Amino acid sequence: MTLRLYSYWRSTTSLRVRAALNLKAVPYVIEPVNLLEGEQKAPDYVHLNPGKGVPSLVLEDGTVLVQSMAILDWLDQAYPDPALVPRDPVARAKVLAAAHQIAMDIHPVNNLKVLGYLKGRLGQDQAAAVDWMNHWMHEGFTAFQAMIGQGGDFCFGDQPGLADLCLAGQMVNARRWGCDLAPFERLVEIDENCRAVEAIARAMPEQQPDATA
Repeated sequence: MTLRLYSYWRSTTSLRVRAALNLKAVPYVIEPVNLLEGEQKAPDYVHLNPGKGVPSLVLEDGTVLVQSMAILDWLDQAYPDPALVPRDPVARAKVLAAAHQIAMDIHPVNNLKVLGYLKGRLGQDQAAAVDWMNHWMHEGFTAFQAMIGQGGDFCFGDQPGLADLCLAGQMVNARRWGCDLAPFERLVEIDENCRAVEAIARAMPEQQPDATA
């Protein structure tokens, strides 16, 4: 039985997992979950993922894994080649810190749930929501750029890893919402290198079976 990945085409957290599965050549099938139509709130899906989000990964024995960073950790343990995180403890901590800068500091305050609350309960308009997102992306990218290596094609050397997968997804949102990327030349360069990797390119939103205009 092939792994099943519950994913939404524009979800940057799903992109991370799609890219990792592709890099590690792990067979999987996509089960689309339309977040805009609220499919993540359907009872059957909530039973699968109580957090009402994506991604969710169903293993061959029926075990369900949720939360992208936890799924990526499992993938790196179950399919160690190529490694997403170094084995050396200090190098590992540095990669995790950079990845978490995006996964824990930028993404959570910019996700669909937060934007819905801003625009619904707090009465903010679309322009205010976009300004909110760009503010936190700029803050997070500034820290991220200072935390990564300054040489090599990717964040920490010449092979893409966990930090690169987090960056590639967040750069999709940065461009979508018009974030000023002029201060982040190193990140733009790394993102271009990521998109040149076929396994990561296949994980991009426009390549997904549920992609729409």
